[in-house]
Amino acid sequence: MLDLFYLVILLPLIGFLHNGLLIRKISNRVAGTIGTLAVFIPFLITLGAFFEFNPMVRQDPHLFKILSWIEVGSFKVDFAYQVDQLSLYMTLIITGIGSLIHLYSIGYMKKEEGFVRFFSYLNLFIFSMLNLVLADNLVLTFLGWEGVGLCSYLLIGFDYHKAEAASAGMKAFVVNRMGDFGFILGMAWIYWFTGTLRYTEIYAALPMLDEFQIYVNWIAFFFFVAAVGKSAQIPLYVWLPDAMAGPTPVSALIHAATMVTAGLFLIARLNIIYINAELTSSLIAWIGGITAFFAATIAIFQNDIKKVLAYSTVSQLGYMFMAMGVGAYVGGLFHVMTHAFFKALLFLGAGSVILGLHHQQDISKMGGVSKHMKITALTFLIGTIAISGLPPFSGFFSKDLILEKVFAQSQYGIYLWVIGAVTALMTSFYMFRLLFLVFFGKERYDSQNLDHGSHSSHGGHSVHESPLTMTLPLFILSVGAIFAGFVQTPFYAGGINLLDKYFAPIFQSGIQLKEHWALIIPSNYSAESFHLTHATELILVTISISLAIIGLTLAYVKFVKNSQFTSSEQTGFKKLITNKYYIDEFYDTIFVKSYIRMNKFIAHTLDAKGIDRFFMSLGLGFGIVSGLFRRVQTGFVGDYALYIVLGVIAILSFVLVRGV
Repeated sequence: MLDLFYLVILLPLIGFLHNGLLIRKISNRVAGTIGTLAVFIPFLITLGAFFEFNPMVRQDPHLFKILSWIEVGSFKVDFAYQVDQLSLYMTLIITGIGSLIHLYSIGYMKKEEGFVRFFSYLNLFIFSMLNLVLADNLVLTFLGWEGVGLCSYLLIGFDYHKAEAASAGMKAFVVNRMGDFGFILGMAWIYWFTGTLRYTEIYAALPMLDEFQIYVNWIAFFFFVAAVGKSAQIPLYVWLPDAMAGPTPVSALIHAATMVTAGLFLIARLNIIYINAELTSSLIAWIGGITAFFAATIAIFQNDIKKVLAYSTVSQLGYMFMAMGVGAYVGGLFHVMTHAFFKALLFLGAGSVILGLHHQQDISKMGGVSKHMKITALTFLIGTIAISGLPPFSGFFSKDLILEKVFAQSQYGIYLWVIGAVTALMTSFYMFRLLFLVFFGKERYDSQNLDHGSHSSHGGHSVHESPLTMTLPLFILSVGAIFAGFVQTPFYAGGINLLDKYFAPIFQSGIQLKEHWALIIPSNYSAESFHLTHATELILVTISISLAIIGLTLAYVKFVKNSQFTSSEQTGFKKLITNKYYIDEFYDTIFVKSYIRMNKFIAHTLDAKGIDRFFMSLGLGFGIVSGLFRRVQTGFVGDYALYIVLGVIAILSFVLVRGV
């Protein structure tokens, strides 16, 4: 399959070009089929290559070049790709989840205008994401990085006639540009030290550069700034909840398997730097923990079904960054996979509900939906259990592994573990709140609640189950949400460590470099982990499960047994959280409005009254001078003869005086 791997890159590009160039000449069915196959066939090829990269069989990456790109002096960058355990793992997630979302979109978007355009954007998004994870150099990774940023703008703002969607797309694009500045600085520093931007050459050069250890935290910090923007961590998380303005399949694609995981991939790919950047890694862990807790508190009081899941995504990404910060790269990547399954399942399930209720998104106007949408309700329940960390579903194993590794971190592990554990309690509460308010209890909708406008895909006033093209991906994702966790389990569940073995070749070089530099420059700061005893692991997992059950119980008592729904009255701390701590308003006042005021000052005062008047005055002065000279041009030969005589006299006088 490695000989065919170039098709993994080319097929999504071909799908984009086909649908984009023939946008007015092909039917929706053709566009949907080609767009889906352009992602599903690469998934099959990647699946075959995946089994060839068993670390017991092959550890060296497979490198291949498609064409030359940039060559300036000794600087050379190609469209070349690196297939190894990490890139294959990410490619499987991107193409596997991506193909299911494409299939789902055929049913969800079939009555929408711009269907063909939508699938061309989806294929371009997948192509950009594959360039990001498969590139063999940082420049091509950055091209994919910017590509997914562009595609997020196009997809979030797909309904550009809506002001909310257009604004959300622009916000995502601008906020991500802030993080991208860090990526550029990181590349510049690495090239300054190593003279290359190819990953294999960077790995080979760093052990020879002992002085690099002095700057490693700064370089790691710059790339972390880029990761914060793309993976929606504090303070650059604000674009991701607004991204819900896009169609639901877009939300699933961005939040589950692709764009938001780009920052985590970057840290994993540059693990040789981050393993040795202890101070920056500590910052990553704390930012992740604070983000996880902060976003979970906001999710508790949200009433938009997609906004709840959006803030849940921000919170779960915080877990992943906690893992990366304490050096538990396998744990973080493990949660990337399980999160891809259950979060895609939840978003697509939410889309099924929205479509069934004719584009109603307010959960306070739902209730009792399970009677009409049994498949959606069952799969949504599976996703809820998985994200809540209840055994034996996938989210339990990945979340438990992260909390265990965080606790085992000797410097500040107990504090981060408490943050993670409390966040797990809140996650269980707000997800079961969402489940109970949407699918159980009394029906709180009627024909006046349902929007039967032009966006409705179905006629009639009844709540209905979604078509097979939408329910089949839900079923497949629910299987992954149940069983995906069994690739890496603790001792009490069989002690399976398939991911540890699989990723061993990827993370070994960073550990070796850490040992090398430790011999040269001893560090007073130690972030070494210690192994937990089985008894400690059992205590931690018991607490974790208990907290998840407490969250479930509180949600059941409040929203099912006592039938307490969201109150319209908002006061005090509840009002603060419901309004998302007014962070968006704060950013708008401090950054957006200040920027606008500065631009108005520059345009109307500095530019118009200062610069413009200066150059206008300068031009007026030249006009006056030229007017004076113009009077000399009389057109009479006698005047010109006089000027010649005067000129000759002046020249002779100058010569005579100078001669003296």
